[in-house]
Amino acid sequence: MTRLSPRSRKVRILATLGPASESAEMIRALFVAGADAFRVNMSHGAHEDHAARIATIRELEKEFSRPTTILADLQGPKLRVGTFEKGLVVLETGAAFVLDRDDTPGTVERVNLPHPEIYAALVPETRLLLDDGKLVLRVKAVTDTRIDTIVEIGGTLSNRKGVNVPDVVVPVPALTDKDRRDLSFAVDQGCDWIALSFVQRPEDLAEARKLMGGHGALMAKIEKPSAVQRLEEIIEMADGVMVARGDLGVELPPQAVPPLQKQIVATARRMGRPVVVATQMLESMIKAPTPTRAEVSDVATAVYDGADAIMLSAETAAGDWPVEAVSMMDSIAHSVERDPGYFARLHFTETRPDPTTADALAEAAAGIVPVVGASVITCFTSSGSTVRRVARERPSAPILALTPRSDTARKLGLTWGVHAIRTKDIGTFEEMIGKARRMALRHDMTVKGGKIVVLAGVPFGTPGSTNVLHVATVRGDELKGRDEEPTMLA
Repeated sequence: MTRLSPRSRKVRILATLGPASESAEMIRALFVAGADAFRVNMSHGAHEDHAARIATIRELEKEFSRPTTILADLQGPKLRVGTFEKGLVVLETGAAFVLDRDDTPGTVERVNLPHPEIYAALVPETRLLLDDGKLVLRVKAVTDTRIDTIVEIGGTLSNRKGVNVPDVVVPVPALTDKDRRDLSFAVDQGCDWIALSFVQRPEDLAEARKLMGGHGALMAKIEKPSAVQRLEEIIEMADGVMVARGDLGVELPPQAVPPLQKQIVATARRMGRPVVVATQMLESMIKAPTPTRAEVSDVATAVYDGADAIMLSAETAAGDWPVEAVSMMDSIAHSVERDPGYFARLHFTETRPDPTTADALAEAAAGIVPVVGASVITCFTSSGSTVRRVARERPSAPILALTPRSDTARKLGLTWGVHAIRTKDIGTFEEMIGKARRMALRHDMTVKGGKIVVLAGVPFGTPGSTNVLHVATVRGDELKGRDEEPTMLA
């Protein structure tokens, strides 16, 4: 077993795997450089390729004896135009252009749009954005089979380019047939999180939740303006959220994205759900070994806002400098978290506890840390709910999560400030305190004479029963005569 100390930073790093990072050696290098979790993008690649990467991550867990999180990101419904006689056309600003149900190749005057849901949702004066928003059409008239538009922003349009409909909710199913197959594969592979793309309303999460059958956690990707209108309802239905700024930036003016990012992060934090900030964070590092200063500032802003995790996409999946991108993100996060004003900024977002014993103790634990100078908050947990409640408070000490369940330990890999360990369950109060001291020492999270805050529930092993808070002092001899405690990773 290779020894690796817990990350000293609180924010987690989620790295996307792809052609540039599919080898076991590269995945290991990304982990050592600072990746806490890995994203498998179901939009690209075959199942056998993804299975090989997942197996590599699970072997990595055994080498480092550390639960490692895998997120499977579903493609979601893709709306696209048809094909053109010559492969592409140039649409002139001010020209008329028709989208219809005729599947013959298109011309400069018309093209097929094979999505009846769009026809049903559109009304005059709404917009259609083509090719990631490079072209803009304004609807003038619409029937069940034809959409008459005027080109507001022209340009080149080629075969099967994407269509975005920002002004209305399009009643497309949240899951396509491909998504259902991919979700089934991800569950069979034991992926820890499932990310659902293009969520528009809370009902979109219901089918995915049912198909998951209690396996893994469900993340809602917020990338449609319509989702922001029902943000709290969506977050309530999900286990976590992702600020997918790429598509948000297509359907909204660019200047509208930063305040929305802050709104989504703050709302998720208040509601106690992990929140990931994603897309184009270090985009220039796809080709360059260093980022722009603006990108560094962008990553730093997400860390200052208290995001649980920050994500790399093409930078690690297809870029020339995947390890350097992870190292740079790690360095930026460390720099921000060393800022004396960091924790004051974090608490600009007020997270009021719910009127429960567990929330009261989580808030108290965070308050006790600076008063007694505690080095770590140790949480015994079965479901992970105690840990998430403590993390919501953004305490100044790291959180050591001790759980008998590997699935819980892995899911916590996207939660701010958490180092999760799978270990044997406890049976008595004395055993709880002894194990808390030993594990904090063994994992370099305290020293002789250090104080630790311990949270647990009695009776032990009962989910949702957090009712014990204890402050213990570490003697320093707790590990004498004891072998390494097994982490039992499955």
